[in-house]
Amino acid sequence: MSTATVQGAVIRSGELEFRQLDGCRVATAVGPHLGARIVRLDVVRVPSGAVWRPQSSAHEENVVVVFAGSGSAASGAARRRVSRADTVYTPTGDLYELSADAGMDLTAYVWNTTLRPDRAPGTEPRRFSRLWNEETQLKGFTGTGQAEASARTATMNFLFWPGTGSPQLCLHCGFMQPGEYFNVHVHPESEEAFIAFEGRGQLHLDGQWYDAEPGDVLYAPPGVPHGTRHPDEDPAAPRFATCGGPTPFDPVLYQRAGVPTKVR
Repeated sequence: MSTATVQGAVIRSGELEFRQLDGCRVATAVGPHLGARIVRLDVVRVPSGAVWRPQSSAHEENVVVVFAGSGSAASGAARRRVSRADTVYTPTGDLYELSADAGMDLTAYVWNTTLRPDRAPGTEPRRFSRLWNEETQLKGFTGTGQAEASARTATMNFLFWPGTGSPQLCLHCGFMQPGEYFNVHVHPESEEAFIAFEGRGQLHLDGQWYDAEPGDVLYAPPGVPHGTRHPDEDPAAPRFATCGGPTPFDPVLYQRAGVPTKVR
């Protein structure tokens, strides 16, 4: 069952409530119904041969992760073929679009936010990437002191972040081998929303661990401890991967990785 408290929520993928919208099916996993004021996370299912083109996206910053299926994606005037684990960033002022291939539905998780008055789009934002892009990483993260830290730390890829031109949203992918943790931490000013993308593991929220499967979502408001781990000690077990990030981005993560926090 989904677990929701004033301190956040773990939302099970099988309990998402979808509605018909513009020929597609959409569920809001994180939004005002959970108390979120900065970020919204939608799950969009685009039927075979159909197109999802929300006109509201031009007024928002958007990040898309393709969870299943294949097709094409547009970010402003740029377009690319996409399939599972591909990612799309669209800055404020541009529309994004998802098209599903014939004979195959496309499912995507979409983060969006409205830019605060003191933030502006990057000058040359990266628009496409992939969860397994390893060019910029955080390793050895010991958390922020709310729980005992494990020395067996996960690796996190930075896909969209200030260094790629994202002023408020970000997208990170953490992947854990058996026994590894992305240690418990808090974001003082950011709302965290991320999904279990691959494998099975556990999500930490405010002092408790919850089993997670692909498609499950965690939402943590500012100041609420959260993290992830792969509790299976069998070295042959498949890795556990999550993706998402704090909104607005938390500069501490980039400082720990030794990379600049200035929006490019």
